[in-house]
Amino acid sequence: MEQARQKKIAAINDLTGYGRCALAVSLPVISHMRIQCCPIPTSILSNHAGYAEYFFDDYTDRIPDYLAMWKRLSLSFDGIMSGFLGSARQIEMIESFINEFQGKETVVVVDPVMGDHGKIVGVYTEEMCQGMKRLVSRAHIITPNLTEACKLTDTPYRERGWTKKELFAMGEALNKMGPERIVITGIPQGEMIANFVYEKGQEAHVVKTFRAGEERCGTGDLFASIIAADAVNGVSFRESVRKASGFVKKSLQKSMEMQIPVKNGVCFEEILHTLKVGGKAGIPVRAQVSRKG
Repeated sequence: MEQARQKKIAAINDLTGYGRCALAVSLPVISHMRIQCCPIPTSILSNHAGYAEYFFDDYTDRIPDYLAMWKRLSLSFDGIMSGFLGSARQIEMIESFINEFQGKETVVVVDPVMGDHGKIVGVYTEEMCQGMKRLVSRAHIITPNLTEACKLTDTPYRERGWTKKELFAMGEALNKMGPERIVITGIPQGEMIANFVYEKGQEAHVVKTFRAGEERCGTGDLFASIIAADAVNGVSFRESVRKASGFVKKSLQKSMEMQIPVKNGVCFEEILHTLKVGGKAGIPVRAQVSRKG
């Protein structure tokens, strides 16, 4: 009976003690949205890697036993979301996890954290990039930034000057890989930042917000967590992207207002109580995407 009382998302990411990113963001945000967040730590860090030094413990060798216990207990999840994965082996493990734990109604959300500003992070080998393409093919929803969308579709990267037609072509290419809902984030457009929303069977559109201060770690995790929770709660994708975009902007503005150091990430905690749960009236609406078996 316990399984039926509350929705659950298995969240796969690193656990960073200081700096507001990864699971440290997903846990409170998903919980606020009335979903139990069940973490799968891929590594443990004292603080994020933007600092000059940090403690790091790779959790890869422990993940199989961790997940074996979940399987032994016959646990199930309404959502599965993945963030940064640090090795080809971890990507393979998450593929296996999806194979074993994805039910008929389980929503799979992949944030393919591979790089930004036209550069792929140093740890990402070509083998890992190909592995991420496989993982993306298993998702219902993906939230790549512009750099990651270009890498996944083998599209030459440029920072500015993207037309809606070009973005639509990337959205179509990503859709053909498997996911039915795609949001390409962080597209610079003058004083605005645009998110391009592609949803199979729907008209593509662009959600724009004004820039708010410097970039901070954790904003991608914040965005993806809202998208995942809304998907499990049955909120329309278009509304969810607008909500997530607006909340990230407000969190950045609050961080500036409080003069939070950039390395400390985005102080979403100050306004988390304002984040709406569910659809327009605060009530979940029926999901509009077919599930993969």
